[in-house]
Amino acid sequence: MNSLSGAKRAFPPDFFRQDIEAVARGLIGATLLVGGVGGRIVETEAYDSGDPASHSFRGQTAGNGAMFGPIAHAYVYRIYGLHWCLNIVAGPPGSAVLIRALEPLEGVDQMIARRGITNPLKLCSGPGRLCQALSVDGSLNGASLHAPPFALHPPAGPAPIVTGQRIGISRGVETLWRFGASGSPYVSRPFPA
Repeated sequence: MNSLSGAKRAFPPDFFRQDIEAVARGLIGATLLVGGVGGRIVETEAYDSGDPASHSFRGQTAGNGAMFGPIAHAYVYRIYGLHWCLNIVAGPPGSAVLIRALEPLEGVDQMIARRGITNPLKLCSGPGRLCQALSVDGSLNGASLHAPPFALHPPAGPAPIVTGQRIGISRGVETLWRFGASGSPYVSRPFPA
């Protein structure tokens, strides 16, 4: 595994104001750390308020309020009453990018202890696994991704990206807003050829 030490660049100020598809694509290859633990983002999904699969489709509620808050902040929610999911608020109000998987590079021993497994391919390959490995829970809902415990840095350069259907939804499946680093073995599920 490659180290990310020294990744200190910042995203341009307007990056998170772009349309949500551009943000989801642009986050592939970015460095995400939570309390110094994390790695390279290899899979994302985009959601906006016009998308029937989005939590914001029916408007703002107490539960999805972070999606309508400041950009570059976390929207953290629980799925199936079991697993936390981390999203980055971006684009127009009601939009966010789900961080589905990352390549673990920093604090791997801590991730192993938190997850109770040693296979690096399974440490952060899925939103619930990723949140467990990075110790993300509801207490971080609404937190800035540009302030501790978070650190978020742009990719070193453009990366080849593959696109596919989002996972675990029943509406909006025709919208191909799942993005991944081409050839990465760390994605949550393979992309179609």
